[in-house]
Amino acid sequence: MTPTPAPALLSAALAAAERGWPVFPLRPGDKRPAGHPERHCPGAGRCSEGHRTPEQRATLDGQQLAQCWQAAPYNVGIATGPASLVVVDLDVPKDDTDTPPTEWAGAADGLDVFAMLCERAGERLPTETYTVRTRRGGQHLYFTAPAGKQLRSTADVLGWKVDTRAWGGYVVAAGSAVGGASYEIIHDASPALLPAWLTDLLTPKPAPAPMPLAELSARMRNATAYSTAALRGELEKVLSAREGGRNRAVYFAAYALARMIRSGDLAEAAVSSELMSAGQSIGLPAGECRTAIRSGFVRGGALEVSAA
Repeated sequence: MTPTPAPALLSAALAAAERGWPVFPLRPGDKRPAGHPERHCPGAGRCSEGHRTPEQRATLDGQQLAQCWQAAPYNVGIATGPASLVVVDLDVPKDDTDTPPTEWAGAADGLDVFAMLCERAGERLPTETYTVRTRRGGQHLYFTAPAGKQLRSTADVLGWKVDTRAWGGYVVAAGSAVGGASYEIIHDASPALLPAWLTDLLTPKPAPAPMPLAELSARMRNATAYSTAALRGELEKVLSAREGGRNRAVYFAAYALARMIRSGDLAEAAVSSELMSAGQSIGLPAGECRTAIRSGFVRGGALEVSAA
């Protein structure tokens, strides 16, 4: 008779909780949280006063954990924000077509990119910390979050295949298994304090102030007051775009302004220049800005697609 994995998974949950890391159940054999998503929340039971996210449900209570993991062989999720952790997620390519952008040419995976990032910063690779090997061969480097800062999870902010999990995110704990492959501790140590240089890179920069309408009007020669105001509105949307939505914000701004380029109210070159400046000011790489702008212009009819 094959033994149930529940006792081992309960042990993994309790081990994380003993380190002071609040945990919650993930679906058996999966990375997704157990329970219902917000869009399907019944508004009853534990959610009678509003939907409770996995981050809110995470607990250190051993009795609750025992009851939960006796019910099913759940994988274990660690709520990184409440755990005062910042976990650097060094991923590996999904397949042969998943290759690094020019900025990280020569890198094979997230660990290579992180090493290059450290070298550029003049810092050593901070590997003397609690480390977990992920089921696909990547690594999770656990760090203690800096006091007085509430860092958010990020995607691609540090570089190709390098994400972070902090507030608003979670990691799969060691001892869990997905697709038959397990998450295993490869360096069992107390999490080191997140290096100051990494803290600086992960601290969001304040959004640039929108350009005064009078200044923008002076730069938009022959543009009508209406079209200039429309341009400023789209630039404000780009400047306020949050991480993960920056590319889409630039694309939709270009798409929205394309009709004014078609009508001759705005010049394509001027609009492109302003969108490039706005996109890059919020951290979008120049290449991604250009691609998003061109795609928006093409869809909006301001540019024609060249024949191959």
